[in-house]
Amino acid sequence: MLQKYLLLWLVLSSLLAGVWPNLFGTDVIDPFVFSKDWLGWIVAIVMFCVGTLLPVEEVKLVLRRWPLILGGTAFQYASMPFLAWFVATSLGFEGDLLVGMIMVGCVPGAMASNVLTMVANGNVSYSVGLTTSATLLSPIVVPIVLKLTLGETADAALLQKTALLLVIQVVVPVISGFLICRVSQAMAKSSKRVSSILANLSILWIIAVVVALNRDNIKALPMLLMLALLLINMGGYICGQLGGRIMRIDSGMRRALMLEIGMQNAGVGASLAKSLFPDHPQIALPCGLFAFGCMTTGTILAEVFKRMPEKTD
Repeated sequence: MLQKYLLLWLVLSSLLAGVWPNLFGTDVIDPFVFSKDWLGWIVAIVMFCVGTLLPVEEVKLVLRRWPLILGGTAFQYASMPFLAWFVATSLGFEGDLLVGMIMVGCVPGAMASNVLTMVANGNVSYSVGLTTSATLLSPIVVPIVLKLTLGETADAALLQKTALLLVIQVVVPVISGFLICRVSQAMAKSSKRVSSILANLSILWIIAVVVALNRDNIKALPMLLMLALLLINMGGYICGQLGGRIMRIDSGMRRALMLEIGMQNAGVGASLAKSLFPDHPQIALPCGLFAFGCMTTGTILAEVFKRMPEKTD
């Protein structure tokens, strides 16, 4: 129910976060704003759940296909940050929104891409491998990309903090979740459904917090920002298709690569923006908006692929 209608719940939870003061007044505690300092822990919970959901068989398969996994990850990290920077600067964005859009391009792929790859009749094990690879490499790649795109804005202290946060909030929880569930098969089976539900609820809450912190900004939301994020999203799908053809992988793997590159982990991006730039909530706004866009377009793309024979795409 939750996974099937995730986009609907995303809209409803974010809408509630946006109108909370109008519904309950300022005398009632705002749970979304109140929990803003917990975003890092919530992201860690999401990534721990992702780790528990990684099947041993798929991890072994991924290790045997490591050149294709690293190739796909290389395409992702080479295309999305540059695409985000190019779109943002070409359309004249600067300041907080420019940094926020580059954050959208820097983070690894979203867990939702794995689910939508299954819907699209794509190669799920390859999708899981791409997500895992991009996640584990993010503490190294993201600081480098931030330095290349932001220049002097990204000083040494900021880059070190970025790497440390990604290790603590992303890499360690994923590895811990995977190892803990390998202790017992019974534990792995019982945790699968709980982890899936908890991960999805956490993602919904993170995006809702971003909306709550940007209520005033959203009221004056420029359509140009929506267009820019859509261009980044669509460009990601195109880069995934081109990358798959360059690597000469089969149709199922190309579908996985398209969804992986086009769909970014908005939860990690929003948490990272909040931790790195606590006095600039608008930086997290593009990450929150991108979640709506990539979930919508990703769902549509997956449904289109589902109805197409693999050899035709």
